[in-house]
Amino acid sequence: MIAIVKESATPEQLDHFVSWIEDRGFRTNVSHGENETIVGIIGDTTRIDPFLLESMDIIDQVRRVSEPFKKANRKFHPADTVVDCGHGVLLGGGNFQVIAGPCSVEGANLMDIARAVKSAGAGLLRGGAYKPRTSPYSYQGMGERGLNLLMEAGGELDLPVVTEVMDPRDVQLFLDKGIDVMQIGARNSQNFPLLREVGKTQVPILLKRGISGTIDELLMAAEYVMSEGNPNVILCERGIRSFETRTRNTFDVNAIPVLHRLSHLPVVGDPSHATGHTRYVRPIAYAACAAGADGLEIEVHDQPSKAWSDGAQALTPTQFRDAMRRIALIRNAVCADLGEGDE
Repeated sequence: MIAIVKESATPEQLDHFVSWIEDRGFRTNVSHGENETIVGIIGDTTRIDPFLLESMDIIDQVRRVSEPFKKANRKFHPADTVVDCGHGVLLGGGNFQVIAGPCSVEGANLMDIARAVKSAGAGLLRGGAYKPRTSPYSYQGMGERGLNLLMEAGGELDLPVVTEVMDPRDVQLFLDKGIDVMQIGARNSQNFPLLREVGKTQVPILLKRGISGTIDELLMAAEYVMSEGNPNVILCERGIRSFETRTRNTFDVNAIPVLHRLSHLPVVGDPSHATGHTRYVRPIAYAACAAGADGLEIEVHDQPSKAWSDGAQALTPTQFRDAMRRIALIRNAVCADLGEGDE
């Protein structure tokens, strides 16, 4: 349920109303928009008489929200959320960013890759220190040493670092290292203890859609994080498993505008994991931009044929630089102000 507050309401009246609601066992989420203030009421709202609320001096109208995701819901928070990723890098609300780097941290070549992606315009550095692999015999990542290398590169180049956390027991290590953005991978999108644990931090969370997850399941995963007090969630469409086998996954471009309609959270597209093939990464990246994505996550490697994991889907620095130029052109077209006829 949401209660829309009258413009004439004073801060003291709003505080009194919120306290009155919370004293009755409900949680609240107050959103101050440009044109209106909304109080989201979370709990068994069937026990609340909406006519009683509307009779109060400061309440303009009351609406019930049927979707189970409350904090992630645009009805609760009409304005786009802008996530501060550190180092002055903002994502969402018109702030477009590209997250780039190798699939896994391999060693000294990380710095060369980081320099290349930054010079091409990337705003964040990605790299896997811990790798979820289907086979227990595949390369599992460098672990803590990989985190150190990422933080060294990010610190030297003034780039926020994005890397995946797989275990609730590792969250504190990531905090101690100063990781800027913690990624929850597709395989952990419904690892509820992990979602709750990262939700207890204020570190931005890049949350990937599950391998066969629905849009609502992605939003409910975000709700797990936000329900613990962390509002800094970035949604990621990375392709879903379908009957098609010509690509690694099927990129659901529909999800980008749908998520923007349903939620205020930023949406990023991951064309690398969606396709699994270098030749398809750039076209899908362009499609995600045209659909209104707030950012992209792209794998880049200086020698893809020698990459320790997922080299088949990595762009070279030269290919990435070309992609960034074209992405800028598409962004200019999508964001162009066409005047009064623009809808």
